[in-house]
Amino acid sequence: MALPKHASPNPSDEVFDFLLSKPSPEAVIALRPSSGAQAQVQYLLEGNRNDSLMDAEKAELEMYLQLEHFVRQLKIRAQEVLFE
Repeated sequence: MALPKHASPNPSDEVFDFLLSKPSPEAVIALRPSSGAQAQVQYLLEGNRNDSLMDAEKAELEMYLQLEHFVRQLKIRAQEVLFE
């Protein structure tokens, strides 16, 4: 059920690269995952619902959830900066 590693996007790298581009608060708020990252997360969520994920996939899903939390917090901070 696992996707080959070369086909799996790395959302952490996407976020790191985005942050290194020194985005404006508006760009942070508009940040969305790539279609590849979205597809991988959907795959993992479906596998989690079906209880068919291997341990490595469970760890990957946990990493995505932590990254999502970080990005949400980043967006909140960006909104605060805009309204100061």
